[in-house]
Amino acid sequence: MLTPSQHKTLTFIRQFSARHGYAPSLSEIAEGIGIRSKGVAHRYVQALAQMGHLVLHPGRQRGIELVEEAGDGALSIPLQGTIAAGRPIEAISGQDRLDLAELLGPNRYALWVRGDSMVEAGIQDGDTVIVEHRESADDGAIVVALIDGEEVTLKRLQRHVDGSISLIAENPDMPPMLYAAERVAVQGVVISLLRSYR
Repeated sequence: MLTPSQHKTLTFIRQFSARHGYAPSLSEIAEGIGIRSKGVAHRYVQALAQMGHLVLHPGRQRGIELVEEAGDGALSIPLQGTIAAGRPIEAISGQDRLDLAELLGPNRYALWVRGDSMVEAGIQDGDTVIVEHRESADDGAIVVALIDGEEVTLKRLQRHVDGSISLIAENPDMPPMLYAAERVAVQGVVISLLRSYR
């Protein structure tokens, strides 16, 4: 278990690293957590390294490396800027980082897509969808729907004034599926999509 000061230190290091793309110095850590002593900051960093949250590289400038822990919300990758998918644009290198904690954080799970019912929503067979666990959803959301407590499907949700629910495919060859409301339970809402080209 982290002490409050250690937790504050680790949180600052993560936020600083995500924002700048490199680790903070001891002076920056001390200032960031509201203390004056670099020695105290050093003790916090050493403790975090001993607990496995950090890897220290002695002799290297800014030699603090975060250990990415599954489910801990500390995963980020460099966000290098913008790329055109139409006419080419000027390449400008960015210094930001994309924090995947929001994508892969708590209350989220992944599902591997099988089938082509959602192709016109950009979801293809073999993709992985990231789902936020919810028991309700707005009309038009792409949801994980449990039907009759037995089968699940990925479809767009549409409620009707008579209380029925349509689960709508994003494929013109597949008609909407109409159910009484009590037959459908929302289990999650799709928030993102992962696709591998390997």
